[in-house]
Amino acid sequence: MSTLGFQITFFTGEGRRHGHQPMARWLMDTAQRLGIGGATLATAVDGIGRGGRVHSAHFFELADQPVEVTLLVTPVQWEALARELTEAQANVFYAKTPVEFGVLGAPPAAS
Repeated sequence: MSTLGFQITFFTGEGRRHGHQPMARWLMDTAQRLGIGGATLATAVDGIGRGGRVHSAHFFELADQPVEVTLLVTPVQWEALARELTEAQANVFYAKTPVEFGVLGAPPAAS
């Protein structure tokens, strides 16, 4: 059975922080605390930030390395997450895409 929801991708940098945590780790922890499963954190080699500046991973300095956090969420989970990030003044750029998601070929649930 599939679920209709959203793919949310947050774009940040290795050196960006929210409070005492790296932003990407804070996003992952917030998603987990809200009961959202299926989060993925990925690093990139290069990116262009919302201000037009190029960000990239350098051999000696990784603080500018682009990072993406991707989540698959239901509409209810998205509302809770968006509210949490707004209240925490997270200031993080995101893309939201409608998707259908599910699991294929899973063994039947035990009865």
